Amino acid sequence: MWRHRACMLLSPGQRQLQQNGPMGSEHRESLLNHFPNGKEFCFLCLLGNQANWSLENKCWCQGLREIQGSLLRGHGDRAHRSLRRWCDRTVNCRVHIPDGPRMFHYRHLRQVLSLYHQQCSSWNTYSSHVSRWQVFRSVPTEEVPFWADVVLGFRKMTEAELKRFSQYEFGQAFTTLKCETAAYLPWLEKRLKESGGLLLTRRIKDLWELQPSFDIVVNCSGLGSRQLVGDSMISPVRGQVLQAQAPWVKNFIRDGSGLTYIYPGTSFVTLGGTRQKGDWNLSPDAELSREIFSRCCALEPSLHRAHILREKVGLRPSRPGVRLQKEILVRGGQRLLVVHNYGHGSGGISVHWGSALEATRLVMDWIRTLRTPAPVSKL
Repeated sequence: MWRHRACMLLSPGQRQLQQNGPMGSEHRESLLNHFPNGKEFCFLCLLGNQANWSLENKCWCQGLREIQGSLLRGHGDRAHRSLRRWCDRTVNCRVHIPDGPRMFHYRHLRQVLSLYHQQCSSWNTYSSHVSRWQVFRSVPTEEVPFWADVVLGFRKMTEAELKRFSQYEFGQAFTTLKCETAAYLPWLEKRLKESGGLLLTRRIKDLWELQPSFDIVVNCSGLGSRQLVGDSMISPVRGQVLQAQAPWVKNFIRDGSGLTYIYPGTSFVTLGGTRQKGDWNLSPDAELSREIFSRCCALEPSLHRAHILREKVGLRPSRPGVRLQKEILVRGGQRLLVVHNYGHGSGGISVHWGSALEATRLVMDWIRTLRTPAPVSKL
């Protein structure tokens, strides 16, 4: 049996926060085990697979593509029946058939989510459904963004809805997910340990410090890669937010610029924010906190009576492009196989599972390399 030693480097901000309790049922234990592959990851797939509503163990996107292929091959009636059955298992989806005007639109969001919550209550610990508005001071170039089919129930805001935002002239309404990382990360740590993973905490200054102990290194060190692997392309984008006690706020509101936002969660409402490029300061700025609170109150006046629980500061690992690739380090006749997976900026949670699957594929490529015998010279 082949055994290879591998380690994954995490930045301090990625270290898991606390242990989580036991999961409950076998179904809930299988959460997140059957995500679609890499770039095909989307929230519709997440919802479908989590509730065990996928068809023949395929993700929603894959199944839809197969059904569309059947339509193009002329199997219209059977494909439409499959599509209706498929859409009945998803949440408030719109499906456009490529070869005709027919469209299925299912409006059973409340009922389906209720059933989903009953079947998969553990996921509620790690995420919440936040519905409502993104508003713009002027009409954006793309009124319907590229991600409109990924979120749920996307539509333009009505004139009546926009009246409450006097300084905004355009808006979008949709439902999406908010990940509660304080619970989600410890759950991931628990899964890793139960699968035989070993967590070690140590400070290193060079990847070669790991070479005697590991065959493969997965570098997820975020901003630490600037020093660890000499990547000058990665830099911090400082973000400061407030955590407020405002249980009456049930829906998100987001300025289209992405700078001002109100995100309700299970325990508090997050008010943001800032986007300060190149700023490494991890201490909260009181003046910025007052500015953030003022901007958020302009969007939601009821926040004036909210109680601020704490100020939080984080550094987003920004890079012109995510570095998700293999690299061989060679020194003195020795080699170290590396997979880099960092530089996701503010989108890490949105694409974390797909990125991890792609990194896993690259690790498997290295494992196949290790298993392949070196050619023997016949001379």
